[in-house]
Amino acid sequence: MEHSYRFFENRACKYFPCHQGLQDFNCLFCYCPFYTREHCLGNPQYMEKNGKVIKVCTNCTFPHQPENYDTIIQVLQGKNVDTQGKNEK
Repeated sequence: MEHSYRFFENRACKYFPCHQGLQDFNCLFCYCPFYTREHCLGNPQYMEKNGKVIKVCTNCTFPHQPENYDTIIQVLQGKNVDTQGKNEK
């Protein structure tokens, strides 16, 4: 498979699928690389628990969509990208 390093789907995982609504589900970024970042390209919600604000990614599928691989890699490399995944610089 060409570019197989970009996509991995683990249907045997006991948590699969961790989100609903995707036909091609990329498990490569099982733990979202944006979770600890203040700004991310997904659509997280925030809730308060025990006096702390927590990022809730239950309805976010951004890192699991195969077409977002390049955008994720660019952000991790420190490149500026817009929400469409195109380089700004």
